[in-house]
Amino acid sequence: MLTPDQARDRAADIVTRAKAAGADAADAVYAADTSLDVAVRLGALEDVGRSESAELGLRVFVGKRSASVSTSDLSADALSALVDRAIAMAREAPEDAWAGLAPAERLMHGAPPMLDLDDLARGGEEASPTALRDAAQAAEDAARAVPGVTNSEGGSASAARSIWALATSHGFAAAYATTGYGLSASVLAGEGGAMVRDYAYSSKRHRSALDDPAEIGTRAGNRAVARVNPGRLASGPMSVVFDPRVGSSLLGHLIGAISGQAITRKTSFLLDALGTQVFSSGVTVLDDPHLPHGLRSRPFDGEGLPVSPMAIIDAGMLEAWLLDSASARQLGLEPTGHAARGVGGAPGVSTSNLHMAAGDLPPETLIEDIANGVLVTELIGMGVNGVTGDYSRGAAGFRIENGVVTGPVAEFTIAGNLKDMFRELTPANDLEFRYGINVPTIRIDGMTVASG
Repeated sequence: MLTPDQARDRAADIVTRAKAAGADAADAVYAADTSLDVAVRLGALEDVGRSESAELGLRVFVGKRSASVSTSDLSADALSALVDRAIAMAREAPEDAWAGLAPAERLMHGAPPMLDLDDLARGGEEASPTALRDAAQAAEDAARAVPGVTNSEGGSASAARSIWALATSHGFAAAYATTGYGLSASVLAGEGGAMVRDYAYSSKRHRSALDDPAEIGTRAGNRAVARVNPGRLASGPMSVVFDPRVGSSLLGHLIGAISGQAITRKTSFLLDALGTQVFSSGVTVLDDPHLPHGLRSRPFDGEGLPVSPMAIIDAGMLEAWLLDSASARQLGLEPTGHAARGVGGAPGVSTSNLHMAAGDLPPETLIEDIANGVLVTELIGMGVNGVTGDYSRGAAGFRIENGVVTGPVAEFTIAGNLKDMFRELTPANDLEFRYGINVPTIRIDGMTVASG
């Protein structure tokens, strides 16, 4: 794999070639990664996989026309053909008044911030297949040792390293490396057709920061056993409490509704909500791309703009749309540093380390006045309308009776409208940074529950 500097130079070189061949402007992405995955099941090695890939994507502009092409063939002849093909395609493409590179005056200059995203650069050792197998085995062993666990889907461990580079024809070229490590276990409890499954996992930039394998396995086993012999809920309105594992999906719906593309296309249930109270005053949602060794940290966005922490929701108020340069131009606003770029195509929008700030109450206090409610630990299906905000999803979890979490329940649907759900949302104080999007336990009153 190339070094970040070499990757940067490779992206810059193809941009230079595109300009020389007649493009008015261009940008390029170089992405490479290596990964190693090991899976075990029932105490035996089941699979070992290693992959390596490298791709280069080029976007060119001829006037207001543009085209994007990509290749994994990085030979000199293939790259020359790539440039010619991209320019030919751009000349035949329809005009787009909003397309173009990011504003030159907004580009990040100087060295990217140091975010400690590459474990190997800081002296970490490359993970061996044997070490990954042993970790996966220890996680599965611990899960299978939990009384009541009857079968296993296995344990797995992974290690990966990626290089990402971006260069533009108007003065930006930079790259960075990241590592990622994962460890998981998934097991079943119960017998026959009544079997239930659950899992636990840990994902970190630094291998030494992973949760202990035995802890992961025990957590997976206990979760599976707790779900055995689920009952049914009575249908009706009630308070719904979202476990942090599934509550993060609510922020996903928020981000989809405030992305530039949704606003410019007028396909958002929050279309007229900028600067208004969307949540209660106790809710703040933050995006922090500079979180050291964060799972979604990044030194610059997909167009070469600097990134910085920001409050998307501040005391319940919607503070900003999330804009790449094209959607910002269309709306007459400035890009927000949230452009996200794959190897192919134009930039979209993405957050980094998104989280909902912790509230004031522990989860036990948050639910102590719920006489009849449900704790949701699993969501099923995607019944969410981004235009209207209507929300309906299958779920499983645990009954809440007189302020106490009791037995498991399954095969029910929770429904509402995201506008109402956001206003009724109350966060607990148990926020942990375990995932790419993190939330504490969340309570939403007045949802409709229908038993299957």
